[in-house]
Parts: sequence; structure tokens; C-alpha cells
Amino acid sequence: MTESLNLSSGSVVIVGASLAGLNAAEALRRAGFEGQITLLGEEPHLPYDRPPLSKQVLAGDWEPERTALSDAEELAADSIDIRLGEKAAALDLVSRRLTLENGETLDFDGLVIATGARCRTLTGTENLAGVHVLRSLDDCLALRADFEASPQRVVVVGAGFIGAEVAATARGRGLQVTMVEALANPLSRVLGDEMGSVCAEMHRDHGVDLRTGVGVDAVVGTDRVQSVVLSDGSSVDADVVVVGIGVIPNTEWLHGSGLTLDDGVVCDATCSAAPGVVAAGDVARWPNELFGEMMRVEHWDNAAAQGTHAARRLLDESVEPFAPVPWFWSDQYDRKIQLAGRVRPDDEIQVVTGSLQERRFAAIYGRAGRITGVLGFNRPRHVMRYRALIAQQASFEEALAAEF
Repeated sequence: MTESLNLSSGSVVIVGASLAGLNAAEALRRAGFEGQITLLGEEPHLPYDRPPLSKQVLAGDWEPERTALSDAEELAADSIDIRLGEKAAALDLVSRRLTLENGETLDFDGLVIATGARCRTLTGTENLAGVHVLRSLDDCLALRADFEASPQRVVVVGAGFIGAEVAATARGRGLQVTMVEALANPLSRVLGDEMGSVCAEMHRDHGVDLRTGVGVDAVVGTDRVQSVVLSDGSSVDADVVVVGIGVIPNTEWLHGSGLTLDDGVVCDATCSAAPGVVAAGDVARWPNELFGEMMRVEHWDNAAAQGTHAARRLLDESVEPFAPVPWFWSDQYDRKIQLAGRVRPDDEIQVVTGSLQERRFAAIYGRAGRITGVLGFNRPRHVMRYRALIAQQASFEEALAAEF
């Protein structure tokens, strides 16, 4: 087949029925594609929104239905054949055939890979009750049920954004929280130590027992978790443990397919992984020409935009490169934390409005004379304005002189 699909014929299979996959399916229809679209979802649930899982749903403020991104009627109206509870097992690029875990095969003309990622786990905790990760709706409901079973002590392993949101939600429910982080400060590999320390003090001020510079040696328990042994020799009693130590792209089913796999599905600048094959969302790794580097982005905004772009690329080989300014947000306590750009811990950092002490500020990051990012605590307007300057490849001096 050619690089592009005929708008009036052909079949597209989308593997992954979360945000990126759903957006790809909807974008195909909006672009005028009239062929068959099959949307495969490994989970039994219709597409849903993930950000509320660590916040409103886990807190008990929302029921799962409020996270729905679409329903069966809307999908049927767009003639999107959604098949839930079905997992892809193998891909044959030569015959353009997908094999499912149940042995069924699906032929395709175009393929969208949007299989996302899964949580890393702590070895030896697989069958221990009370130990959780948080990625899916089922993960969230299982953790919420444990929170509601009158536990007193929660240990969160990892002070990244998911771990920090879970810690904040648990504190909001009145639970005792110990958060363990191997780095000297939370998020210091991303934000740098100064901004990481702001995050640390925010949690401590809300009653979190934050232990930094230590790892986990063991999770102790017979049938259910009882304690967590840390690398400094101390032990923390635990009724519930939440592990937030990063994710792994779901690419195992693509081994032997001929696609290039390296921390995700490697694509070109337009999201194409092979003729008639594109990737989007957490599983896709591509060269972002705006920053001149390969990246794989695990944020909501990127999954939405990349799903749409990948669909356009499937239909048109002349589509422009996908070169966004990555952006995300995290709600913790009464703070909305937003980060836009591509920052490194050794970037120059300058607070441009507000103060770190009040935790209401915007700080810009710069490298090689260029603005590379902006971090905001309760400063959404400033984040969006500086995000535009990042997209324009403004100099760091221009960004410092900007008045918003």
C-alpha cells in the first residue's frame, strides 16, 4: 500500500482505546475517512479520562462515570467499532496483520499504535494485598476501596507527580502519609533542587512525613502489607502502599515486528513508524524538531494532540512535523502546578512573578540563551504566555523582559 490511505476506503485498526486512540479515531472521521475503523481496548471500560483518577475519583468526590470520554452511542454514530477487553499480541508488517491474544487475526490498511504504558512495580509485592499502583480505573477503585476500609497509615513510594497527587489526596481523606523518595528532593531530576525543595516543603506543611534520599529495601507482610523497610535501615508501618516509580511503554507485543523499539515505538518527526503505521501517546518516541531531541511524553495534552496528528499523518504523508511544547498540570492541595517546555535540572532558573515562599509564582528555565520551560504554582495565565514564547523559540533575555 502507499504511505497514505484513500479517504473513501480501507480499514484502520487502532490499538489502544484511551485518549490518544480515541482522538485518532475521531480525527479520522473528521478528516473524511469513510473506511472501517476498529478501536481495540485492553481494558473492559469505554474510553475514560485518567487525570481525575489520582484526584477526584480517588478522593471519592467523583464516581467513575464522570471520567467517560465517549459512550457507545457516540462511537456508533461515528461508525467506530470498539472492541473492549481485547489485547494485541503480535504484528506482522509484511502481511499487514494483527494477532490478538485470543488468537484472532485482523487485517488492516492503516495502523495506529496507542498502547500507552504500564506502571513499574516493586519486585516481590505481586501477591501482597494492600500494595497498589495507579494507572487504570480499576487501579483507582481498588485503591479507593482500601482507603475507605479505615486504614490509618499510607506509604507512597516515589514523589513524582502521581505519587505526590496520591499523597495529597490521602491527606485530604485524613490519612497518615509517609512519602519515600530516593532523590534528595522530589522531582529534582526534572525541576532542579530549588524547585524540588518547594514541592517538598508543600507536602511537609500538609502533614506528610517525607523521607528523601532513601530507597525501599523490602515490603514486609504475609498476606497483607505490614511495613516498608527503607535503605537507611528504618522501617515504616503501613496499611496501604502506593508505588509510583515510573512507567514502561507497552511495546512487548511488537517485538519481531520490524518496528524500531527504543523506550517506546520510534517514529519520524511526523509520528510515522513505518509505511501505513503511526504511533501516539505515551508509547510514541519521536524527534521534536522544536527542541532538537528525541522525546516520549506521558502527559494528557500530548496524548490528545498526538492522537489527532497521527491520524492526519496516516491519511496524508505531507503533514507537517509534530513539534509541540509539552505541557501538563498537577493539582495538589490548593495548588495548581503547571510545567511547559523541556527543562533540565541544570537549566538557568529565574522567578519572574510571585514568590517561592508563598508558593504562588512563575519561574522560567533557560539553556544556551533560549527559554526552555516555565513552571507555575497557581499562575496559569503566566504559564500559557511563556509557553507561547517557548513555541516562538524566544531568547531567555526576551522572556525575562516580557511583561504579562
